[in-house]
Amino acid sequence: MQFQEVIVFAIYLAFMLGIGIYFFIKDRNGGEKTYFLGNRQMGAWVAALSAGASDMSAWVLMGLPTAIYAAGMCEVWCPLGLAIGYSLSWIFQAPRLRKFSVVYGDAITIPQFLTNRFLSKSKALQIICAIVFLLAYTIYSASSIKACGTLFNTVTGMKATSAMYLAGVVIVGYTFLGGFSAVCWTDFFQGLLILGAMLFAPLFACFTLKPLDPALAVQGDLWANAWHWKSIASGLGWGLGYFGMPHIIIRFMSIKSQAELRKSSIIGIGWTVLIVVFAALIGIIGRNTIAPTEELVKGELIFIQMVRSIFPALISGVLLSAVLAASMSTADSQLLAASSAFASDVYKPLIRKGEANDAELLWVGRFIVLIVALLALIIALNPNAGSIMSLVSNAWGVFGAAFGPTILLCLFWKRFNFQGAIAGIVVGALVDILWIVFCKSFGLYEIIPGFAAGCIAAVVVTLATPAPTTEVTSLYVKAIDTRD
Repeated sequence: MQFQEVIVFAIYLAFMLGIGIYFFIKDRNGGEKTYFLGNRQMGAWVAALSAGASDMSAWVLMGLPTAIYAAGMCEVWCPLGLAIGYSLSWIFQAPRLRKFSVVYGDAITIPQFLTNRFLSKSKALQIICAIVFLLAYTIYSASSIKACGTLFNTVTGMKATSAMYLAGVVIVGYTFLGGFSAVCWTDFFQGLLILGAMLFAPLFACFTLKPLDPALAVQGDLWANAWHWKSIASGLGWGLGYFGMPHIIIRFMSIKSQAELRKSSIIGIGWTVLIVVFAALIGIIGRNTIAPTEELVKGELIFIQMVRSIFPALISGVLLSAVLAASMSTADSQLLAASSAFASDVYKPLIRKGEANDAELLWVGRFIVLIVALLALIIALNPNAGSIMSLVSNAWGVFGAAFGPTILLCLFWKRFNFQGAIAGIVVGALVDILWIVFCKSFGLYEIIPGFAAGCIAAVVVTLATPAPTTEVTSLYVKAIDTRD
């Protein structure tokens, strides 16, 4: 255990909690829109880095580099798919989603937007979305909490279970207190920290770590299966997830204006491309400079091992805080998205039937943050829950398959209707989950059949049911013509 690393971690955690307390005091008189969407006042830099940091959880520092380290170049298609998918999402999806969400009833959540898009009085779509949110976000948050436990256990010797409890308290603390503004601003600082760590580690490793004796290095062909169609399709398929990832695309809705959105897209795309490129480099360089052990591969520790091998304790403490940053920046966004979905889309319209005031909704949202965090902690504590990477891939696949086709069709197809939206979400999620259960051994990432099935179901059901009303299509045209 390095005392300096522990001190750095403690200062970092206190800083994150301080941001939550600041926004709790600053926004204590704000309403539902302030807590769940920051009152649509996010600037370009904060929105871009928040979107990126909420996306790139600990799997990009621990899971992805270790996967490339252990398996070779067949895993490099994943960062390439992420870079392509994220870029396309910012370029084509973000401008319309920002405009549409304002025109369609000033929607503050994805379920609200989807329901308002069809001017529907039915709450079926909101309920279905909330169920998927709670399920997938609980699994996703578990991966972040588990990463914090692994980090603290490796660096400080603290029991992994105790570390998970500590991480849960801090993440819940600033999310519970400060809401969307606190989450975005913590993500902003965390995004800078993640980028710095990902840049420094592989660059210094190239000059300071000596190549291993081939007998001690990772065995196997670096390019094995790299050109197999399943490797290529599964890796590139990760990019499909961005079109349906609520905690990321909600940032598009929070930006001040279209002008700020254009700036934000440049910053966000640049940040993410750098992150995934250097994540791949960490795995490739580590493969040639760090001897493999069962603990290193199983614990997904290649980044942590590389940083601690290169830098003195004080600097390594700062860089390893990036793992905390990645874990917390994703978990807080997921907790907030899950709580907003329940409070705004289930509790307010169904349980309280529109009678709940802003203060009541805020406290309901905070209560759901606690519940989801507790469930995520239970999953993370289960030794059979799976690796960080596997937990993320499962949640990522469900979201991408369920919401990706439906959101894209909402934005780009005037004929799309309410029944098609429900079919797309339900079929996409079910096929994705069934593929995990029954077809995992086939070797193709489940988001691909899930996304395809969701898209087909949405189109077929839409064409087989009545077209939307003139009022719905007129509002669609108005949304497209809106300049800001």
